Amino acid sequence: MRNKPKTKAGDRPEMLIDERRQHILELIQNHGRALVSDLSERLNISQITIRKDLDYLQSKGAIQRSHGGALRVPSSALIDPTLQEKQKHNLQEKERIAAAAIKMVEEGQCVILDSGTTTTAVAERLKRFKQLTIITNAVNIAAELAGTDFEVILVGGTMRKNSFSLVGPLAEDNLEEMHADILFLGVDGFDMEVGITTPNLLESRVNRAMVKAARHVVAVCDSSKFSRRSLSRIVPPGAIHHVITDQNLPREIEEALRAMGIAVTLV
Repeated sequence: MRNKPKTKAGDRPEMLIDERRQHILELIQNHGRALVSDLSERLNISQITIRKDLDYLQSKGAIQRSHGGALRVPSSALIDPTLQEKQKHNLQEKERIAAAAIKMVEEGQCVILDSGTTTTAVAERLKRFKQLTIITNAVNIAAELAGTDFEVILVGGTMRKNSFSLVGPLAEDNLEEMHADILFLGVDGFDMEVGITTPNLLESRVNRAMVKAARHVVAVCDSSKFSRRSLSRIVPPGAIHHVITDQNLPREIEEALRAMGIAVTLV
């Protein structure tokens, strides 16, 4: 059962905790600062709840608390580039990763594709199959596969403009009812202690629901994503069954992954 914030009269119980915190974080990032009183009035949330949210965001290194409010802090862990920006980086590595990924797929299977440029490359190569069921939260991937004979299921939700991904309670609830053979999960950060992370709190919840829905979980990411941490953890490393990455992965990370029982494919 999803944990909802305790509220006073005038609070908005329909807004989930992570939704509210992500909204507060974006306001602070956009404006550079925010006051507790202004946030309380804007969101119709008690000031006590706002202070707890700010304390949480500070504990994650996302903001700097100040007297009566909070300030923006520059941090690579909070950077959330657009899909177009991501497409410019490591193109050859992503194509090789996608080519290796589809070798794990069999005709007739159900495949979950997370949003992202690497998973988009996987989607493009999956078109050589005749019959698949594709579950995705990525609007661009659904459009890419629209001309196939696949059964394409969009999980629903609110679209994030940066990534063309659908997030929120509707996406999470729908994924709870689904079961898939394999998940290809894009990665913003893969830290051997923390696990797989993303800069967006809402995206992490949907990704976590995808992991629960899939029998086999494959992280598809170029080697630059390792030893990096973003704001919100999706799952710990042990929740991943297989990693497909490029040959530039440091040997010590490869050995650590294999020691945890995670299969590694270098391309």
